Amino acid sequence: MVRFDHRDAGTSEAAWRGSGFLDRLPPLVVSAVTPHLVALAAHPDDEALGAAGLLVRSSRQGTPVTVVVATDGEGSHPGSPTHSPADLAARRRLELVEAVACMAPNADVRFLGLPDGGLREHRAALHQELSTVLVSVGPSDRAPTVAPPGRLLLCAPWRGDGHRDHRIAGEVAAAVAAEQDAQLVEYPIWWWHWASPDDLSDQVTMRRLTLTPDERAAKSRAVSAYRSQVCALSPDPRDAAVVGPEMLLRAEREVEVFVADEPRSAAPGQAATAETLPVAFFDDFYRGRSDPWGFETRWYERRKRDLTLASLPRPRFRAGVEVGCSTGVLTASLAARCDRMTGVDLAQAPLDAARRRLGPSVELLRLEVPREWPRDGSTSWSSPRSATTSAQPTWKR
Repeated sequence: MVRFDHRDAGTSEAAWRGSGFLDRLPPLVVSAVTPHLVALAAHPDDEALGAAGLLVRSSRQGTPVTVVVATDGEGSHPGSPTHSPADLAARRRLELVEAVACMAPNADVRFLGLPDGGLREHRAALHQELSTVLVSVGPSDRAPTVAPPGRLLLCAPWRGDGHRDHRIAGEVAAAVAAEQDAQLVEYPIWWWHWASPDDLSDQVTMRRLTLTPDERAAKSRAVSAYRSQVCALSPDPRDAAVVGPEMLLRAEREVEVFVADEPRSAAPGQAATAETLPVAFFDDFYRGRSDPWGFETRWYERRKRDLTLASLPRPRFRAGVEVGCSTGVLTASLAARCDRMTGVDLAQAPLDAARRRLGPSVELLRLEVPREWPRDGSTSWSSPRSATTSAQPTWKR
């Protein structure tokens, strides 16, 4: 059992940044087709501190959002001389509505009104309420669909966060996600306060979501809406702010961090694009990196290219296509053995790098394979992007 006090100094944000912990995390991957995002908060402000960027992005992409708030957070200032628990509950509900408007203006908000600090004793009620919400927003069995609707995304406090209500909320969310086949991502809040960069278990898979400036600004507005938590209620020490300076610094990060299970592969008979890596994964992966895969520096990659070239059965080909060409390192060698060479990739950033490397002699196309394929003589393609490809050259003699 972890014990901590929010008034303690805790692990500083400078220590987290200086450790390089955040930079080492791989990008978050969520289902390429997400019909609904349900965000669970144990208390008003959890969703803003831990997952505001995810809510903003989902809302702006057109994904319906539902925010479920387990408690009203009436226990945030025990013994307050100025606010009763009922006063705090009413105030925090209003603050949550204001914060959600900053993140997902069209979101549905469900207040469950369970006791602050008492989720362990009301686990069954939370389970029932959350299950009901997921059923109500999930796809109808009677609704005709052209393709599988994708998995609902459930976002909740992390079970390992160290706060009892957060642990229970995360455990219930994990159970409901398993029962209803939803994808689960969990956000830590207090873990950053009491843990250190060396405390993460090998069994925990953390991922980062890199936020845009607009998403960070929206998150800042949402966190600021919780005035009862980020500001003192009065000069009395019992009314001190709960969200201290270090927690506010963490809320200003360029990334949000989630403990996440990965999207499953498509079931037999289903289109592979339903659960493959979305283009956002690659946009994030290439952001600020000139050679993220190490194609230019790793001996393993050089050897793999040499073996690929050595395995070609002819010295020369009329045309070649490399699917998943990335930054064009292998493409350059293949082009030297083809009269005409085409490189295909899903994301724009690696194609831009490939263009700088290869010049105008190689055709580069942004396509979604296997739904799209380059056609002979075609240099004009444009359509939605949602699937990944593997690097497999094809040839014409």
